[in-house]
Amino acid sequence: MKLFQHPAPHGMDRDAALAEARQLLARRIDPPARRAFLQRSLTLGGLSLLGGCSITDNSGVEAALTRISRFNDAAQAWLFDPNRLAPTYPESMITRPFPFNAYYGEDEVRQVDEAGYRLEVTGLVADRRRWTLAELRAMPQRDQVTRHICVEGWSAIGKWGGVPFADFLRRVGADTGAKYVGFKCADDYYTSIDMPTALHPQTLLTLSYDGQPLPPKYGFPMKLRMPTKLGYKNPKHIQAIFVTNTYPGGYWEDQGYNWFGGS
Repeated sequence: MKLFQHPAPHGMDRDAALAEARQLLARRIDPPARRAFLQRSLTLGGLSLLGGCSITDNSGVEAALTRISRFNDAAQAWLFDPNRLAPTYPESMITRPFPFNAYYGEDEVRQVDEAGYRLEVTGLVADRRRWTLAELRAMPQRDQVTRHICVEGWSAIGKWGGVPFADFLRRVGADTGAKYVGFKCADDYYTSIDMPTALHPQTLLTLSYDGQPLPPKYGFPMKLRMPTKLGYKNPKHIQAIFVTNTYPGGYWEDQGYNWFGGS
């Protein structure tokens, strides 16, 4: 990909341009707002990735934004250290109550029947079967107190308990050389992550919150908890997990959010 050096747009210093570009890449911004930003700057921290596309053409602008987002994904993946741990905190710092957050209201939280629940595991795995909650709870568990960082600008500290995802992937014979792990959820949410994040030691298949079974508003019966990712990358009410080399996208990612979503 060829890069062209440009100064920051008139009236914006480089830091301000970079901050707004990052906001564009991380959040869902209305197309007119995104086009307006491109018309002012066409920069990512002073580096244009547009390669001569017309900023008056909507399809050209969207294609440019996609190229910038993919560049940002690649840069974040390159910088990601699979052995570096996110900060942990004492239980005295837990945010109480921990905020509810979803693409719907709290009165619309999905209720999943525990007795009938089965976790489906498919794709590039040796053991393709359905797991009960009892089987998942019988696996070795780990607790962690970490910070949840939301793309909307707030954060909160919570205590999560569950199965280290790397242990689960090895248990089912997942191809850990595959590119992606995808998730489908009972609330119609879906997302996907890169394999190095899936294998990170702090990535948990969360079954409890603050020492109690995971409440419905936090994702019962199970959510994926990743302190190395922004909140929208942490799916709740997980029903299916699949390992693949085909890019799976995600609910927000398909609408303009950055796919890697590192915190």
